[in-house]
Amino acid sequence: MLKKQKSYREVFSKYGGIMRTGELTKEGITYSVLQKLIAEGNVEKIKYGYYQWQDEKAFSEITVLVSLFPEAILCDMTATMYYGYTDRMPGIWHIAVDNRTARKKFKMEFPQIKPHFIGEKRLNIGVSEGVMEGNRVKIYDRERVICDCLRHMEQIDGEQFKVIIQRYVNDKEKNAARLMEYAAKPGVEKKARRIVGIWL
Repeated sequence: MLKKQKSYREVFSKYGGIMRTGELTKEGITYSVLQKLIAEGNVEKIKYGYYQWQDEKAFSEITVLVSLFPEAILCDMTATMYYGYTDRMPGIWHIAVDNRTARKKFKMEFPQIKPHFIGEKRLNIGVSEGVMEGNRVKIYDRERVICDCLRHMEQIDGEQFKVIIQRYVNDKEKNAARLMEYAAKPGVEKKARRIVGIWL
């Protein structure tokens, strides 16, 4: 059975650790085999039609996220953590997606996500790339993240907001001109000049 488990894991690895029902069928993993793997704790159903391999080398949350939602863009508090602007680990993953995307697609227990539904015109402003735990991800650049924080500053803890702004100001890779360019688009230019501009 150990040999079989290893081969099943290798099959899952081909798909990034997560397989859809159709892919399981394609690889010859029958319903009865799948149920046995679930019962033995080797596989977990993470949402309808999606299954993840589980063991001591189980795939991380970000691996699952990228596999399930390759079009998603990391944003908000997830992005501030990535850039080192906060030390608070968000309990959920914040992702930006097209506002025409079906809402039910994001109803799942693992990983916990908070989708931000954004219009196409604003969705692609400041999209960049990064690497998290070996996974290439889409993520908003520093300036877009700060603009989004300014737009929703009332929803962020005051002390945390101050830390985010101070760390951005001290970031050697910041781009003040780009920040002001982005700020004009979502309509937060006055906030950017008043709160961030005095330090730049």
